[in-house]
Amino acid sequence: MASSSTSFIKESYEYDVFLSFSGEDTRKNFVDHLYDALQKQGIHTFKDDERLAKGKSINDQLLTSIEDSKFFIVVFSKKYASSSWCLNELVKIMECQKSNEHIAYPVFYDVDSSEVRKQVGSVGEALAGHNNKEMEKWRDALTEAANLSGWDLRNTADGHEARVIKLIVEQISLDLRSINVNLNDKLVGIEPRIQDLHESLDISSDDVRMIGIKGMGGAGKTTLARATFDRLSVHFEAKSFVENVREVSKASLFGLLSLQRKILSDLLNGQHNNVSSVHDGTNMMKTKLRGKKVLVVLDDVDHIDQLEVLVGDLNWFKPGSRIIITTRDEQVLIAHRVKWIHDVNLLSDEEAMGLFSRYAFGKDIPIQEYEKQSLQVVRYAAGLPLTIKVLGSFLCGKDKLEWMDAISRLRTIPLKETIEKLELTYESLEDDYKEIFLDAACLLKGWEKNKAIKMLESCGFHARNGLRVLEQRSLITFNAYHFDVYLTMHDHIEEMGKNIVRRLHPDDPNKHSRLWIQEEIEDILSNDLVNEATRCIHLKLTPEIVVEGLGNMKKLRCLIVDHRDNDKDCNDLVKIDEVSQYFPNSIRYLNWHHYPHWCLPKTFHANNLVALEMFDSKIEQLWVGGKVLKKLKSIELRSSKLRTIDLGLTPNLVRLDLQSCYDLVEVHVPVGCLKRLVYLDLAQCERLKSVSFIKELVSLKDLNLNRLHLKEFMDIMPSHSNSSLQLLNFSHNDIENLPSSIGNLHKLVYLSLIGCRRLKTLPRSLCSLQHLRVLDLERCGIDELPEDIGKLECLEKLDLKFTKVKHLPESICMLKHLKTLILAQCKVLDELPADLGRLESLEELNLKYCTIREIPSSICKLKHLKTLILEGCQVCKLPEDLGEIESLYKLSLRLSRIKDLPSSICKLKRLKELDLSVCSELEKLPENIGDLECLEKLNLMHTSLSHLPHSISLLKGVRIVGYKKRIVPDALLSEKEQQTTYANKRRSTNI
Repeated sequence: MASSSTSFIKESYEYDVFLSFSGEDTRKNFVDHLYDALQKQGIHTFKDDERLAKGKSINDQLLTSIEDSKFFIVVFSKKYASSSWCLNELVKIMECQKSNEHIAYPVFYDVDSSEVRKQVGSVGEALAGHNNKEMEKWRDALTEAANLSGWDLRNTADGHEARVIKLIVEQISLDLRSINVNLNDKLVGIEPRIQDLHESLDISSDDVRMIGIKGMGGAGKTTLARATFDRLSVHFEAKSFVENVREVSKASLFGLLSLQRKILSDLLNGQHNNVSSVHDGTNMMKTKLRGKKVLVVLDDVDHIDQLEVLVGDLNWFKPGSRIIITTRDEQVLIAHRVKWIHDVNLLSDEEAMGLFSRYAFGKDIPIQEYEKQSLQVVRYAAGLPLTIKVLGSFLCGKDKLEWMDAISRLRTIPLKETIEKLELTYESLEDDYKEIFLDAACLLKGWEKNKAIKMLESCGFHARNGLRVLEQRSLITFNAYHFDVYLTMHDHIEEMGKNIVRRLHPDDPNKHSRLWIQEEIEDILSNDLVNEATRCIHLKLTPEIVVEGLGNMKKLRCLIVDHRDNDKDCNDLVKIDEVSQYFPNSIRYLNWHHYPHWCLPKTFHANNLVALEMFDSKIEQLWVGGKVLKKLKSIELRSSKLRTIDLGLTPNLVRLDLQSCYDLVEVHVPVGCLKRLVYLDLAQCERLKSVSFIKELVSLKDLNLNRLHLKEFMDIMPSHSNSSLQLLNFSHNDIENLPSSIGNLHKLVYLSLIGCRRLKTLPRSLCSLQHLRVLDLERCGIDELPEDIGKLECLEKLDLKFTKVKHLPESICMLKHLKTLILAQCKVLDELPADLGRLESLEELNLKYCTIREIPSSICKLKHLKTLILEGCQVCKLPEDLGEIESLYKLSLRLSRIKDLPSSICKLKRLKELDLSVCSELEKLPENIGDLECLEKLNLMHTSLSHLPHSISLLKGVRIVGYKKRIVPDALLSEKEQQTTYANKRRSTNI
């Protein structure tokens, strides 16, 4: 099976490698093994398996295959020169080798290089059998090939064919990576810029260098840094690409700390990333990074403080390390004494045309009838890659009249006004999408995607479709970070949006539709003029601000208030409380975390309010009086002081989040109300007296009742038969049983009963939940599962951690879609079902500290199993065919009683992590452990191993934890030390 890495083929070559060999004496051994190894590495290789008989001429098709190959591997054997076919191949290969585009490597299989060079010995004898006018060409080709750098099988790796093949594949892979960096196929003009940067980087020098890349936004700094990073990273022991330094460092108080953690995690293989402060992180980076030659890229730096704590001084790093910094501000580089500073050159006309054509036409050159218009667009773009990309995407698929109209409009915009160049895409949007874009540019950049959607939908927009259109037009992007997705956009596009808002009245912010500049907001709020223009405000509230003008904003739909009430005296809080007295009734989205007042003001009718978000607020009651708010769909008051809430006033509510409202005692819901409520979170509302109203919520899909200490599950069972409930978190409650009617929750997908310690049994009706995918029973009081558990045909995850389950029903093996089975800490579970191998989709099996003593042999049938945790188990022996689990990625036997490992374990070609720490009874490893070609970490801490097998030296790049030099023969040490770098001399070793 091919490697997961993509093929390295360049577009101009059909093959990566052409193999030239004598089939008579190498095809069925060395060449076949070499060919298979190359193919498994994803290296596309030509091997002619249908050679004509000896003496026949080489055909044109084979000559073409030679020309269409980047590399040649010539395997010289005793009978190679006896084949005129091989010799003619070699002549062609040497012709191609003379150009800079092809590289040939000789392999001297069972002959010396001198025999080939001088045509003596067996090579001379084989050559003497020919009587051909081509003899002189053949001799020249043999001599030229023998003078090339290659491999002498008999004098490399002690003649071990497998090791030599591994070296050959590694060299070809390295060559291909260095010339075929994995770049976006729409990048144009990147190669000369990389080469220019390489001169300053000079990776052959063993000093530490910091190189700066400066230029305007959108000029390609990040693209150049990323391409260089991808191209060079193979030459370093560790690497880290840190994106958006400016934004991340300023996003929160812990921004710089999170960046330090990322660098430490990337460079130290996930270790030492739990630093608690920037100061500690700086000290750790000073001491821990000196042991590795690293490549680090800091993208979009804008302050000297960022450089001081992220890359500090040159002496932080091991000689040979390289640091690349991109920034708009050259002064930041100068202040940090960065010696090499590069300007990003804008694209030439030719490069710009190529880039534009790829976005507009999907090819390298423009369509003939659009050449004139394309040239006009390229000249207008003035070499700025971002502008070219946006305009190319915009014009793609347009007819000629639309092109002419667009170009005509471009002439009215000054050439140097980069921001205005981007407006053409904005102008193509429909009116509501324009409004969405302006909200995104002025307010929503950096927001979590779902929160941005909620805000926009509250304001009446079709947010999902609108954001999708903006993304397609290259106006916004969505970036994943941890488990969330965030809305972002290029700085120039953000500036364009803000410019659109401000430009009609640049000196009169009272007429701007969105306000985000604090000084302007304060000026506007201090006057007493009617404001019909402002739609959205992002206000940073201070006690000094005058707020009367807020009530004059008759069209305000979105109010976002940043306010922290810490360390404020009473007079300040009274002043701040006055703000709410001026809420305009037009508001549709109100976001005020840490709201300081006990309720919403009487003067705020909220007739148009759609979404209310007030986390960590002091609000005890939403409103006084009987106002019915028919438009209100979302209320989020998480961690507030709320005592009661009357939901009869919000009949159309869709989302209600009251999590951690510890003072909440009553939720009043009149009969027949809240028919549209979909999401309800009452987690940790521990004083809440009753939740029986939940029975009537006919549309409810997502319900969180974690830690309410409820004693009766029936309190929440729907009174109707057709329940919509899909997600139910009922963890840490005091129920003793589940009603049989739970089987009526036909649409349930997720059920969590974590920590329900009084729950002793599960009803059989639970097994009728045909759509259930996750069942989490961790720390429940149950001691058995229903015998029909196998009927949960959609179940993907079953967690029984810390339960007292004594045995697993045989039917559990019928769960064809089960991916995760967690039995950790099941102290009374004696055995696993014999047919466990029938769980054909299982990817994770966790038996940590489980008391089972035997692993059923059927486990070897689990072809998709990636993680097997047997830590602390009583298992003494593993199944002999464990190596048949072809997808296994991680195997942990830590603290187990394993005495030896089955030899088949060495067949686990995808295994990356093997933990044998504290296996006190383990005395040896399999001799062919070196076959674990993907192994990255081997933990041998506190084992009784007396030696390591010699084959372990083949595991180039693996990190061995707990390794002791005394268990490795000196002869093997010298070989390893030539091939590897030790990451930690005392406790871990790279082999």
